[in-house]
This record gives sequence, structure tokens and C-alpha cells, in this order.
Amino acid sequence: MISDTMTPAQRARAKANGEPIDRLPCNPNIGNGIARIAGYKISEFNSNSDALADAVIKSYKMFGMDGTRVFTDLFLIAEAMGAKVNKPEDNTADLEEPAIDDISKIDDLKVIDPYKDGRIPIHLRAMKKVKDEIGDEVSVTASVVGPFTNAFFLIGIEKMTKMLLKDPESVHKLCEISLKSCMKLTDAALEQGVGVTISEPLSSCTVISPKHFRNYSAPYLKRLIDYMKSKGVGNIVLHICGKTDPIWDDLVDMGVNVLSIDDIADLKLCADRVGDKMAVAGNVDPSAIMYAGTKEQVRKATLKSIKEGYMAKKGFIIMSGCSLPVEVPIENIQTMMDTVREVGWPVTDEKLEKLMAITKYE
Repeated sequence: MISDTMTPAQRARAKANGEPIDRLPCNPNIGNGIARIAGYKISEFNSNSDALADAVIKSYKMFGMDGTRVFTDLFLIAEAMGAKVNKPEDNTADLEEPAIDDISKIDDLKVIDPYKDGRIPIHLRAMKKVKDEIGDEVSVTASVVGPFTNAFFLIGIEKMTKMLLKDPESVHKLCEISLKSCMKLTDAALEQGVGVTISEPLSSCTVISPKHFRNYSAPYLKRLIDYMKSKGVGNIVLHICGKTDPIWDDLVDMGVNVLSIDDIADLKLCADRVGDKMAVAGNVDPSAIMYAGTKEQVRKATLKSIKEGYMAKKGFIIMSGCSLPVEVPIENIQTMMDTVREVGWPVTDEKLEKLMAITKYE
């Protein structure tokens, strides 16, 4: 295994200053698999900030990835606003009941107090612990679920989908209160000294049309981005699942600095089309490759992503296309990191072709 000669923070500063780096940045996007790495049950993260922080820290120390994130599931804000969340003993939480069962109850929704409501205080304490221990070496972030996606969890996905067609006024009202809660979580995370990223999975063009994105999601996403920037967030990192190419230019116009794309998106097209306007991150398949693939398949997929993305002028980060499944083999995560170290710096087509010609991975 090749060792890094820079910390992620040193690598990021050097890249920003146009100086040589030791390798491309890589963040496998481990998700709740950190529980397996650190020896916890996922349910412990719902009540124990020390466990959550320790799992994040141990995962970073094992792999040396270029970014850490205090994150468990997509329902943190919605739960704090009244939604019921199913929390299995040792798997990722899921939405059990939305916060309201009818749009007539929309005025019952309250903007969150992140220091009191739901599991958010546990996450905030974990953020501070992670920041204090490893924040000098690597970026530490909180994941803020975007206002449009969170609005779905407040009323329910089926009802929200119908409302997009039949009740646009109520959709906007839901997104407005959702946005205010997103801003509150942003404030609280920044007060812990960590950064923020945005996850907007239901803004995907696999889920809604580009027209609906522009009508319903974009206005609130833009306001959240502007708010984050007004609070000193230098780089806006956004992940949207599924198909996103119809809205890439919209995201550029909103001020997104780093776009994380799903494995079904075309990485080369993204790098070619908008890579001169924002950095691109992605997009190794988290399931078929990272979870179910061999080490050799992980290596080849990582090399393929590098070849397709490294010419993005604003920068390229190797990532999985979405959060990794909980039971992803640890050796596959290590293989992704080791492959990026094997490529090193500078990256050239010739070097990549030689490495891709190696047919057996040891």
C-alpha cells in the first residue's frame, strides 16, 4: 500500500493554490458502514454522540479519505419537525410517518430548534468532537437535507407528488418552512466549527421533471446556497441522486461549487460540459461494484472514473455514486483508496492506460 505524503487539508490547500499534490482527492462516502468499521450498532448513533464521533474518526484514520461527514440518514430535520422515523437496531433509519397527514395541518409545522429537537443535538455534539480531534487534518461536514427533499418527508412522498400537479401553492408553503429548518441546522453546524454539504435526492430528474425542479426545488435550493455563502461557506457541495444532466447548468447558475453525481449519470459528459465551472465528484457504483464487486472490479471502476473525470478544470474528486451500503467490504473501500494512491500525481492518460492494462489485482 502506498502511503499519503499529505493530509487531506494540505492536499486541498495545495490544489487551491495551484501547487503539486500527491494524489487526487478521494472520498468513498461510507455512510453508516462506519458502524461496522468501529464496532458499533447503527442504533447507537441515535442516542450516543461519542459513538457516532468515534466511528467517524476511526473510519478516517483507517482509510485517510479526503473528507468526513457526521451523517446517519436523510430524516434528521423531518423528524425534528414531527415525522416518525423507524430506527432498526442495526440498520439505517427510514421514514415511518410524515410530520403531517394532510395539507390542512401545514400550520402545525414548526421550524426546528436544532439544540433541542429530535436527534439533532446528538449530531451536533458528535460534530464538535470530530472537529476537535481531526479537524486540523481533514474537512468535517454536516449533511443538510435540501428543502425540497425534506418537504416530501413532511407530508409523505405520494401526497407531495400529487401536490406538484394539483396544489402548487401548498408545495411552496411546505418548501418555505422546510427551508427555514434547513437554515437553522446550517447555523447550528457552523457553530460547531464544521462545514455543511447539501443532499437533495428527490430533486433528481429520475424523480421529477426538470420543469418541476425549476418551479419547486430550485428557488429554495438557491436561497439555501445563498444563505450558506452569506455565512462564510466557501464551497457549496451538492449531491443529487439519479439523472441530473438536464439541470447541470441550473446548478452552475445557483453557485454550486462541487457536484456529486450518481453512478447512472455520465461522468465524462459532466466533466466536459460543466467541469470548467464547478468541480465534479463521483461516481463509482456503490452497489454492483463497491458492495458486490471484487477488488479487481473496484480497482478498474476507480481507474475508469479517474479517466472520465480528471480533466475537469475545476477539479475532480473520486467518490462512490451515493452513500455505500452498510455491509460494503472494508477491503473494497481500501482498494478504492489504494488505487487513487497508485495513480498518484500528475494524472495522465498514458499512466491510466498502463494501469488499466494490469488485469489482476493483488
